[in-house]
Amino acid sequence: MLLLDTCALLWWTLDPKKLSSKALDACQRMERSEGIISAISIWEIGIKIKNNKLDIGMHIEKYTELLYMLGYLKIIPVDEQIWMRNLSLNWKHPDPADRTIVATAMIHHASIVTADENIRNYFEKHIW
Repeated sequence: MLLLDTCALLWWTLDPKKLSSKALDACQRMERSEGIISAISIWEIGIKIKNNKLDIGMHIEKYTELLYMLGYLKIIPVDEQIWMRNLSLNWKHPDPADRTIVATAMIHHASIVTADENIRNYFEKHIW
């Protein structure tokens, strides 16, 4: 199973040339099976759009609709199990989105596609 972090999701769907060659290969393989993203990535993108820190050329609602239409990406809701795993991480990293993405990957036994060094230094199952 493959989980895209927020940046990898944006790059895969909007600008794939920003992905490393390993990440690009993994995402292309994912198209033939299934991948996941955390719902917190939708929130994170939406907040950045709302605060004018990100422009993806569409509203977050349209982007989310397009994600559903891909058919191979499943959006995983953040439930109490994921929050509990987030809280139990032995990781001093304060970013709630990154912590939730890692917790989601752990629960779903997924490798994370990420350029984020904080995540890669903490979570062994990563692709970049």
